[in-house]
Amino acid sequence: MAEKRGSIAFSATYRPPVPLDIFSCPLQTTSKQDELPMTDGVNYNYNGQEISSAALKTILKREKLASEGKEADVNSGRLTGMVFVSERQEGLELLHIALRFNDNPPKVKVFCLADVFGKANFGGARMEDSGCIAGDNLVYVTTKDPAPDRRQPWTAVYKTNLKTGKTDRLTLSGEADLSPSVAPSGTKIAVASFQEKAGGWDGEIEDLQTDIFVMNVEKPFNRKKVVTNGGWPTWGSDNVIFFHRKEGEFWGVFRADLSNGMESRVTPDGIKAMTPAAINATTVAVATIRQKSEFLEVVRVEAQYRHIEIFDSTGQQQNIRITQNTMPKADHFNPFVIDGGKRIGYHRCTSDRLKSGEDIQRNTHKLDSPHPEVGLFRVPGIFPTFSKDGSKLAFVDNEFKAVWVADSKGMRIVYQTKGPDNVFSPVWSQNPEKDILYVNMGPSFQSKEILNICAIPDVASGAHRRVQLTKGSNNAFPSTNPDGTKLVFRSTRDGGDEKHKNLYIMENAQSGEFGGGEITRLTNGPWTDTHCQWSPRGDWIVFSSTRDKPEGTPKKDNGLDPGYFAVFLVKANDPSVVVRVMASGSDVAGHVNHPFFSPDGKSIVVTADLAAVSADPVSLPLFLHSVRPYGDIFTFDIDPDNINKNKNVKKFNRITHSRYENSTATWTMFSTQDPNAAWNMLLNKAFTPSCPYAHSDGVQDLLSPSSNNKEKLKVLYLLLMYREPRTLQQPLLLQKLINLSCPQVKLTLTPLQEPIASSIGLRNHCLLRVNGLSIIITGCEGLFQPRPRRSPRLRAGARLSLLYPVGGGGDGTGTVVATSALDMAGT
Repeated sequence: MAEKRGSIAFSATYRPPVPLDIFSCPLQTTSKQDELPMTDGVNYNYNGQEISSAALKTILKREKLASEGKEADVNSGRLTGMVFVSERQEGLELLHIALRFNDNPPKVKVFCLADVFGKANFGGARMEDSGCIAGDNLVYVTTKDPAPDRRQPWTAVYKTNLKTGKTDRLTLSGEADLSPSVAPSGTKIAVASFQEKAGGWDGEIEDLQTDIFVMNVEKPFNRKKVVTNGGWPTWGSDNVIFFHRKEGEFWGVFRADLSNGMESRVTPDGIKAMTPAAINATTVAVATIRQKSEFLEVVRVEAQYRHIEIFDSTGQQQNIRITQNTMPKADHFNPFVIDGGKRIGYHRCTSDRLKSGEDIQRNTHKLDSPHPEVGLFRVPGIFPTFSKDGSKLAFVDNEFKAVWVADSKGMRIVYQTKGPDNVFSPVWSQNPEKDILYVNMGPSFQSKEILNICAIPDVASGAHRRVQLTKGSNNAFPSTNPDGTKLVFRSTRDGGDEKHKNLYIMENAQSGEFGGGEITRLTNGPWTDTHCQWSPRGDWIVFSSTRDKPEGTPKKDNGLDPGYFAVFLVKANDPSVVVRVMASGSDVAGHVNHPFFSPDGKSIVVTADLAAVSADPVSLPLFLHSVRPYGDIFTFDIDPDNINKNKNVKKFNRITHSRYENSTATWTMFSTQDPNAAWNMLLNKAFTPSCPYAHSDGVQDLLSPSSNNKEKLKVLYLLLMYREPRTLQQPLLLQKLINLSCPQVKLTLTPLQEPIASSIGLRNHCLLRVNGLSIIITGCEGLFQPRPRRSPRLRAGARLSLLYPVGGGGDGTGTVVATSALDMAGT
């Protein structure tokens, strides 16, 4: 029976909430009207490349496409082609061929490679990327073949003959390549490779430090290294390659002349320039970010967005800015050349197709699973969790602001906090009769902050009630035993100044630490034990830990977390019995996190970097506050009866193939087709979380769609008028004054701490929350002119900005709403 072992649900981070779509522009642009959409605006479409006329004529001879067009259509310009990545086939990130008919109106037909060349080489779960034409061959990256070593990329470059469909691997056996590019002659290929990189991928977050190799399309391949420390190669001529490289703090685009081995920098130092697309031997299109954005910076100016520009490597021509004139407040990615350089293609989020103030819908997607016994789907939030009987699915939104439940009543919020980053990691009691969700309440990724475990009882009643179970320290990731009477969780309570985390048992899952509730320590050591879950039979607890991190290794892995996370099992009634089950690298380096038992207890699903990286990270629309940009979902089998037989399991199964990070998986006994699981009726249907809101110009709206906008503006104006140092020191008084003036608006005001102010360069500022929206008010010293016994007046010429956080393009930035108190008064 299909999916007889149930279904796995997971979440995806760094995947923009608004679809990516492909566009093109001429080299000279003046307005948005110069931008031409090239894909449907519905599916996620990106990383396009033009198909040459000669190759397109060959493709049209394939049986599947023979009736779609003729050579005369190509010769006349009526029919053009593009190869690009789209997520329209069971949620997989696969290459597609688009045929564009330049009729009135234009129409586009899209075919996946399996349609054109058959499923023998293009079937099953995998990721495809970087399609390009080399004579009569389609060259591309695929992850269909496992890497021979753990924690190494599965990415290999292949070619498929457009006439015969014959497919061959170009990447050397045991090696990994990225970002293939074809020389103008069509006879040579350049790739970014891990071939001579000591240890291969080693957990790099952004800068992979690959080398560039060149090879022939046909045998003998004569593969050789031409650039050390370079990525994203693109040919300007058969002897010139442009590429990007990080030097110091900034990414730059460089030019390599293969005839003499000379390298030169094309883009100026001091700006971020990446993902080049060569137009000719001296001219290249580049994605640039001219001004750096910082973590916690809530506003971006135009220079902080990613834009497409043209650079001349000789320095004789001024650079040409393209997308600044079409969508100045949107990020544009990965340019490619069309019609010999007359147009430049790229992709960006389609936030301009939203109406101002419109909520962004997100979908629950059923994906193609590599294992017919297990269903697979992606939820539109984070930390999915199933009830034991499979009737309910819960998760939190991407803001960590609200807990959502999908059941026979539909999809709805069952608990909502006042602001973002306040609730995460919900989990149902394993006893479905109790109808309890346990959640973490407080800030995430802040081990020194107070974080409490709370229960949301009687979820079905809709009472939106919570009961606090812990007090003090940082407590997280609860999981109950099968009858729901006890709770395992991780805590820093005995972790000292280093905030080490160990596992504890809450003996009473109803009252927690209150009412005489007892807490028993389960593990003990100067490391991090976390992500714990009680087994379905109640005898074991699975968790992720850094306890085997070798001495002498860096305190942080690539500047982020400690690294060296592996999965362990411990006996619930005998903490002396602990075994390491699965690590990522052979030296325990890497990340195997968020383990979760299958319902039958015979397998464990995890988030891990066992397949390393599948794309050049600097080419992706990552959030500014990225935690770790790589991860996929994997499973491995265990012996449910003998814990000692589970030491250092070698075999694992890759479940997802993605350039994004797939994480926090959970497993239910029910199939995605089971009519008794009401949540599966919501698969592939949209729902609308509370945030964010998007402007048609690519930025976000300060005010949610409601009828009291004037009241909110009045709040902001009053805040500005009362904003003097003496009043700022009394936020409760200020809050009372504003609430009396605007009773319809819920408002809280908190002065920001100076360390935060220093990190983002702000002074004399406050954090304002209006109906759940966070806003920073910032000005300058001497903003107001004090007046005895009267409200302070804005000084002549003083300027002030109202800033608020946004994330419509998945990049955690914001916009300026008003520049002075007088502006607000005029409103």
